[in-house]
Amino acid sequence: MSVSRFRALEEVQTRKPLTVSYPSDKVSDYYGENVFNVSTMRAFLTDEAFKNVKKAMFEGHRIERNIADQIAIGMKDWAMSKGVTHYTHWFQPLTGSTAEKHDAFFKPIEDGRAIEHFEGQLLIQQEPDASSFPNGGIRNTFEARGYTAWDPTSPAFIMGKTLCIPTIFISYTGESLDYKAPLLKALDAVDAAATDVCQYFDKNITRVRATLGWEQEYFLVDTALFNARPDLKMSGRTLVGHAPAKGQQLDDHYFGSIPARATAFMQDFETEAYRLGIPVTTRHNEVAPNQFECAPMFEEADLAVDHNLLLMDLLAKVAARHHFEVLLHEKPFAGLNGSGKHNNWSLGTNTNVNLLQPGKNPKTNLRFLTFLVNTIKGIHDYADVLRTSIASASNDHRLGGHEAPPAIMSIFIGTQLTDMLDKIEKSIKAGKMTPEDKTSLKLDIGKIPQLMLDNTDRNRTSPFAFTGNKFEFRAVGSTANCSQAMIAINTIMAKQLKEFKIAVDARIDKGDKKDEAILKELQDLIKASKKIRFEGNGYGEEWVKEAKKRGLSNLKDTPRALQPMKTKSYIDLFESQGVLSAREIESRHEIELESYTLKIQIEARILGDICQTTIIPGAIRYQTELLDNMKGLQDVLGTKEAKEAGATQIQIIKEISKHLNIIKSKVDEMVNARKVANKIESTEEKAFAYCDNIKPFMEEIKYSSDKLEQIIDNAYWPLPKLRELLLTK
Repeated sequence: MSVSRFRALEEVQTRKPLTVSYPSDKVSDYYGENVFNVSTMRAFLTDEAFKNVKKAMFEGHRIERNIADQIAIGMKDWAMSKGVTHYTHWFQPLTGSTAEKHDAFFKPIEDGRAIEHFEGQLLIQQEPDASSFPNGGIRNTFEARGYTAWDPTSPAFIMGKTLCIPTIFISYTGESLDYKAPLLKALDAVDAAATDVCQYFDKNITRVRATLGWEQEYFLVDTALFNARPDLKMSGRTLVGHAPAKGQQLDDHYFGSIPARATAFMQDFETEAYRLGIPVTTRHNEVAPNQFECAPMFEEADLAVDHNLLLMDLLAKVAARHHFEVLLHEKPFAGLNGSGKHNNWSLGTNTNVNLLQPGKNPKTNLRFLTFLVNTIKGIHDYADVLRTSIASASNDHRLGGHEAPPAIMSIFIGTQLTDMLDKIEKSIKAGKMTPEDKTSLKLDIGKIPQLMLDNTDRNRTSPFAFTGNKFEFRAVGSTANCSQAMIAINTIMAKQLKEFKIAVDARIDKGDKKDEAILKELQDLIKASKKIRFEGNGYGEEWVKEAKKRGLSNLKDTPRALQPMKTKSYIDLFESQGVLSAREIESRHEIELESYTLKIQIEARILGDICQTTIIPGAIRYQTELLDNMKGLQDVLGTKEAKEAGATQIQIIKEISKHLNIIKSKVDEMVNARKVANKIESTEEKAFAYCDNIKPFMEEIKYSSDKLEQIIDNAYWPLPKLRELLLTK
């Protein structure tokens, strides 16, 4: 009998919801209290420092050294007033998570005394070394310099007793070693390009910012059960385990009453999130048992990315207080829905206009159509870039699994907007537009808000769907850093909008009126991007065949999804917008491939270990009991009668032996395949070897293990079962 499993189950039964205390009944009383936001700055900074940091935050102005000293002093005084003792440059290395190195505020002085010290240079830039983070060949260990530089667009915040200062992370030679630096560059690029296009419609628009509203899905499992599952602890997912008889079939968990323990946990982490200025407003049960979702209000993309990373950290820390483990893996349980992170993206102006929101008249609706159609054209041209941005070993389990969008990138806009674009495509004839043509088209364009009023279409099988005033990128993985998707989308849009502006200006130079030039260019873009639009069921096999006919890519696994990173069009896209250099792209390609290989390697090693040391011994112990039973029957009844009486036992013994032999032989074959793959020097070839030659063994091993789970006495099965992990309250 597995002591650890049953002790864990007993421990779970004693759990009670943790009582949560609140700093105030009103969230507004403590919202953002641990953030060095504008109101806090006003209280702790000099007027000169306050004005300068606001210009840096909202206009991108450089902060001079003497001003940085003033800001540092004010930031330190505020932090220390809240009991903070240390500070850190908080950054986003290419691991997908965050990193920090804490330094104390104090500085020794003469006579054995010390003072609290923090100056502008320490705020603006540090050299944390951090040479062991992934770099894809950009850095050598013996050339360890890596620099963090303050990002004033994202406010500092307090976690525990530490002041956290959001920063970028770059190499000594200036290449980015993180997600934040290229994200900021992509946001600057789309700002410039979109602002130029907005000038056609409103001269008051001088700034455009990408906005992001993410939705974070996750699972909760009890800590005791989690600790009894080595696969969950080390890989984030169950590598073996038969699906429970009752899973999500009845849809009774989805949007259902939230269990008391989960509610207490949610209230606790939401309180911590509010203190950090994370505007979490939504919580609910998701489809699978013990699966949940939270979502905030929309924010500017760079801040939203930081807040999502902070929230993932908070989820884990707060869960520990409630004896939960948070699972963020895209597919922690085979046979049940996995988790994603929908990225709702739009563009907003300094005049408080959402550029993907239909307006009130033909002029504002022409602006809406301009940004809608350019988005479609950009994604059409760079669909593989979008697919690459969401590629990971864990997300491979989810994409195309009839619970998430397929690996084929397509766009859904709804039947009404489709009809509108089709009408524009057909209605504009070559040459000059007649006044009647213009009037007719403008009348139709003016009706867009009314057309969309009752347009509740929402295609959950589409990876990139228009949902009324934004595009929802539904294929992002739950563990992902949102920066990857946001870098891709905003860089694509920057390039597309710049090309649109050049084309429209050329038409105007040839004599077309502005609106006519815009409409004609939109017509060309609509025609050129038509194949990326799809209104049907993305889960159906018919779509796979249809997509192939249209020439759309279907990159089903990470090594293949990363192939576009080597192409000229991919490199030109990012280089032309000043977001990533060819060298940075090459290094990221190397890092992503290596990460994929290591994750599959870890899973394969864990699976082999569990099988050899846990599952096989447990099965043999039960088989031995059956054999002892057969010997007892023979002693009492004789051999012939014992065979008849023990027919069931004999059948089970044979079944156990069959699956034990399969597991042992497949584990051995998998180990040998790993040995071969590990000798491959090429990072890319090694990733393909792990994908094509090692992953298939894992499925075969899991199949036989799950069969054993169904026939072995519950008392002998060594691991907590999925029904126990998921159906405990």
